[in-house]
Amino acid sequence: MSRIPIALQLYSIREECKNNLAEALRKVAEMGYDGVEFAGFFEHKAKDVKKMLDDNGLKVAGSHLGIPTMLGDEFEKTVAYQAEIGSKYPIIPGLPKEYTENLAAWKKTADIFNELAAKLKKHGMFTGYHNHHTEFTPVEGKKPWDFFFDNTCRDVVMQIDTGNALHGGADPLPYLEKYAGRARTVHLKEFSSKIAEPVIGQGEVKWKKFFKLCETVGATEWYIVEQEKYPMPPLDSARACIDFLKGMGK
Repeated sequence: MSRIPIALQLYSIREECKNNLAEALRKVAEMGYDGVEFAGFFEHKAKDVKKMLDDNGLKVAGSHLGIPTMLGDEFEKTVAYQAEIGSKYPIIPGLPKEYTENLAAWKKTADIFNELAAKLKKHGMFTGYHNHHTEFTPVEGKKPWDFFFDNTCRDVVMQIDTGNALHGGADPLPYLEKYAGRARTVHLKEFSSKIAEPVIGQGEVKWKKFFKLCETVGATEWYIVEQEKYPMPPLDSARACIDFLKGMGK
């Protein structure tokens, strides 16, 4: 298969983006990233964001958005913005308590995502859910991550975050097989039981196996690096991650 491009989740360099988004994107491109996943637009208009991307030769791997932006009257505005910047993956990175407090809430949440998936498909877009560690803590005897994806259609993206899953005591690898074809975008985050703030390559994620599954059963279209905590300045951490992945031939 063709090479899967690598993006940076811009939460990794959130202060730089807040201070000067255009300059932050220039630096991301200079490191060798193919694209970015947004975590806020800092009141920039879509046309201006698109120009910043084009000026730096960057594509959009998606956007992390709060669920209110996908509901009611906000839906069409969100779709229009995402379409203009070239994003087809508006992903929900977390949910308020009322969406997750018990299995009944999780079932309602799954139904909402199924409805969103049907609406977005008409626009050539896909929503999905991104895990933290809590989705692997059983609720009423079931792991929310499994329950959610057992109750959503194949068009709902399983955006597995490797580091967050391992932090929650879950091996991310079996999920790529269990929910084959649903890992359209994935988050590359290191996990270490020995190092407090590892960058990719310094921990215990089984990267070769993970990539093999993404490139066979996962149907993965984007690898997305996310570094939330830093052993060095954020931009240097982002560079260390892409350098390691390039060294692996990615």
